[in-house]
Amino acid sequence: MELDALLNYPRALPAMPRAVSDLLAEMNKDEPSPKRVGDLISRDPALTTRVLRLSNSAFFRVSRRIGNADEAVAMLGMTHVRSLVMAAALGSSFKNVPGIDLKQYWRYCLRVAEVARTLATVLHQNESNAFTAGLIHAIGILIMHIAMPDEMMPIDMGTPALDLNRAAAELRVFDYSYADVGAGMAEKWQFPAETVSALRNQVFPFEGENYDPLGGLLHLASWRARAEEIEMDEHGLVATFPDMVGLTLGLSLDSVLGKDPEEWSFSQALGAFLD
Repeated sequence: MELDALLNYPRALPAMPRAVSDLLAEMNKDEPSPKRVGDLISRDPALTTRVLRLSNSAFFRVSRRIGNADEAVAMLGMTHVRSLVMAAALGSSFKNVPGIDLKQYWRYCLRVAEVARTLATVLHQNESNAFTAGLIHAIGILIMHIAMPDEMMPIDMGTPALDLNRAAAELRVFDYSYADVGAGMAEKWQFPAETVSALRNQVFPFEGENYDPLGGLLHLASWRARAEEIEMDEHGLVATFPDMVGLTLGLSLDSVLGKDPEEWSFSQALGAFLD
């Protein structure tokens, strides 16, 4: 299937929920109202539950438990809440994807999000943008499996979804990868242009005319999370480290590994995507 056809395939790309659309309209204002944002989240019980689970997870290390949407906005700030709303909405949009273990998939994405956010602090990039981009960087994999499960099956057998060489395998077959599909979805959902660009360029962030620091950050974060997922040993880490991307960003293997999460499972946050 051609990329344009895939991005317009019925039911492959989830429609943005009305609650999320209303929230983004408010949060995109020059002076959004924290009270209205809290009210809009509270109107959707399922969205509220997911946002609170993420707010109280280990990611944000809050000093006390957040009990409602108003507290989430007050304690985390508008930027982080925007990220949580988008993440929660995406989590509810994919319930059954042929050929994909969703628990493994979201655990991996949460790992990428956390590594991306911590690397962003070193690179003086926006932490919230990095977290959100990390969380959705591989959403194209889900869309491709929904739209064309039969074509994805042989690729999955030879190169599993979280394999380090997955993008290359997709490019050989389709001439596009999950990165292009994810960027198309993000564009339709009106994500910031920086996020769309990072998703599109994450596989080759600094090749040709590309110079995409957030895309490079995603490249390193996804490499680290995939290596952890397949339990790669020290020799494998050294052999597969994307050194040219690291060199361009000024990050060594040790500096990337030094930003590993203290705990890799993210069991509490997973509930926001699976329940």
